Amino acid sequence: MGSERALNNSVEVCIVSVTEEAGLLDAATWNGRIFDGSWRVANGGSAAVVEPATGEELTRVGMGDAADIAIAARAASEVQAAWAAMPPREMAAIFTRAANLIEAETESARMWIARESGAIFAKAEHELREAAVILRRSAGMLLDPHHGLVLPSAPGALSYAKRTPLGVVGVISPFNFPLILSIRAVAPALAAGNSVVLKPDPRTPISGGFLIARLLEKAGLPKGVLHVIPGQGDAGEALCTDPHVRMIAFTGSTAVGRRVGELAGRHLKKVMLELGGKNPLIIAEDADLDLATSAAAFGAWFHQGQICMASGRIIVHESIAPQLIERLVTKANHLPVGDPAGGQVALGPIINDSQLARLDAIVQDSIAAGAVLEAGGTHEGRFYKPTVLSGVKPGMRAYSDEFFGPVASIISYATDEEAIAIANDTEYGLSAGVISGSLGRALAIGDRLDAGMVHINDQTVNDECTNPFGGRGASGNGGSIGGPADWDEFTQWQWFTVKEAPRAYPF
Repeated sequence: MGSERALNNSVEVCIVSVTEEAGLLDAATWNGRIFDGSWRVANGGSAAVVEPATGEELTRVGMGDAADIAIAARAASEVQAAWAAMPPREMAAIFTRAANLIEAETESARMWIARESGAIFAKAEHELREAAVILRRSAGMLLDPHHGLVLPSAPGALSYAKRTPLGVVGVISPFNFPLILSIRAVAPALAAGNSVVLKPDPRTPISGGFLIARLLEKAGLPKGVLHVIPGQGDAGEALCTDPHVRMIAFTGSTAVGRRVGELAGRHLKKVMLELGGKNPLIIAEDADLDLATSAAAFGAWFHQGQICMASGRIIVHESIAPQLIERLVTKANHLPVGDPAGGQVALGPIINDSQLARLDAIVQDSIAAGAVLEAGGTHEGRFYKPTVLSGVKPGMRAYSDEFFGPVASIISYATDEEAIAIANDTEYGLSAGVISGSLGRALAIGDRLDAGMVHINDQTVNDECTNPFGGRGASGNGGSIGGPADWDEFTQWQWFTVKEAPRAYPF
């Protein structure tokens, strides 16, 4: 398929065109290397970055091991205090310059995101826009009034609490929205005065790691404040257990999140876990069917369903379920699937073969258990067709398991009470949506949903990057990231009392 793409007809040509456009993304910079403020050869060797759409090698990067993590964590701890002591306006200027850089490099950066993660260009451009906003928000953190509080105290004394950096923050980020899900932790953690060690997913180390490193390097971030080390599980475990790292911000699967929480908790680290979801979208019988169908299709199929917020269970009133299914089937049969870098497509590839096999197993097992395949359910290579399953019931994998693939799983209900019970019948609790012609009814349903984020008259894939983002249960440990939550996550309180002279005590 790569030989047919209109943009380029070889991986080599595409990489040259990207690097010629911008030194920011010159692949020679990171070839076999990791980032510590400069670019050094990794102790853990190197690995190829493979394009999921074609299976071709895009570039090579350094792969960190436990020794690389130990070196980075120590170095980050040594420079953290000096970084935190930098005047706020000087720190803010770094983030602003980085935001300006990313806006200037959209054309070249979007290609890396598209090719590494299998994203359509519109999704890649969304990541770049949000990253610029996050950087500007991080600059604003340094000048906003959330640094502390004056507390009640006796006359002649002063009592106050101030937010202080944690120290070194470890960030472990996934492949699906690599830039956003890395920078949303890296930038505010740095703005709060921490140094950061980032371990991006080794499948997307450029858009999830080295792009951020290059932006902040060129913007003037002092050496050693940010380290970027792609790596496998051993590197992640080393980050969770290293004594210099005081917090882990992890985004990824629930299974791995449990392991991260266990390791970090054993070493008394603060942990922020943003995990998977089996998110319910409730559609009432008084909903506008065309708008509801559009919302359900987007929520289930955007970015091939490889989103923690994807609408994993579409809970539809039984009186309109046939019409909604018919409309979804029409959309599924007409949405083009293919290489995002080679043409106008709506869905790109699943990230790798193991994820593809897991997705297909959930679909096929559910069909064997009685679900009806209305559309899709097949794939060519890693290109899985948008799929519609109806008749989904408890006990089926389509009811309980996160797909991380483009499947609309339809469950019907008769009463609002039943819809709420189905929506809450899951170990997850990330996002939820309710669509109804009656705003009051939708709000009443939404108030009873056990989710960290609830969207009325919208589908479940929503994030403004200025909102607290987080889930409950198997979707996370109750923490949030983004907006006002960043101060809570990336700092700790320190209490001060001040008296003009010591008081006398009865001892």
